[in-house]
Amino acid sequence: MNLNLEGKRALVCGSSQGIGKAAAMELAALGASVTLVARNEGRLKSAKESLPGPGQHEYLCIDFTNPDQLREKIQKHLFGHGAVHILVNNTGGPPGGPITEAKPDEFVQAFSNHLLCNHILVQTVIAGMKQEKYGRIINVISTSVKQPLKGLGVSNTIRAAVANWSKTLSLELAPFGITVNNVLPGATKTQRLDSLLEAKSQKTGHSIEALEKEMLTEIPAARFASPEEVAAAIAFLATPAAAYINGINVPVDGGRTGSL
Repeated sequence: MNLNLEGKRALVCGSSQGIGKAAAMELAALGASVTLVARNEGRLKSAKESLPGPGQHEYLCIDFTNPDQLREKIQKHLFGHGAVHILVNNTGGPPGGPITEAKPDEFVQAFSNHLLCNHILVQTVIAGMKQEKYGRIINVISTSVKQPLKGLGVSNTIRAAVANWSKTLSLELAPFGITVNNVLPGATKTQRLDSLLEAKSQKTGHSIEALEKEMLTEIPAARFASPEEVAAAIAFLATPAAAYINGINVPVDGGRTGSL
């Protein structure tokens, strides 16, 4: 099985921590040169220094609340470093809460942060992927695209839009040797999970330990995922071995999702 990514350049968003950082580590270990993208420069520097492998690694400090800045910085990066072969779209989810209580602006901001920024990134990198005859676009979304999650009204809505955008994209780009797939993490031990649990604890008065126990009863594996376990699925989809896998959703959730 060909898992070698030497000579390939990867752009990994949200890579200063959590799943994004773990994905960057895995891609680098397989030989890719990785450009980390996030908004916290201190964390980016630390993450870059920890990347393994033979690749030449970089980072870009970008805030996804500014799509114009995103486009400008990515274009400048490509001009200086060449084509990107692997794009990992990964952005922190919107705050939790019932959909009936969500403000319209929350949907607009989440749509911009996730779908519009993903789209800008894809439009910026696909010319190079076509030229190189190698492209892997991997979107880190959520199992909510298969089964909506309680208390995540805005996220459920926007994640579904990103999944359908991704499937459409996969049909258009497949003839050029570019695949587009989605990885759907279940409950994963990240800062995102901690913040959701803390917010729910404050709202309900239940302890975080009790809420975790309740969540674990819904997971057949009886534990939370590690970021590295999600990263393994992302990295595989980026390799030559996954060339004929296109337009699919890959849940990494310990069997929690109640559908095929």
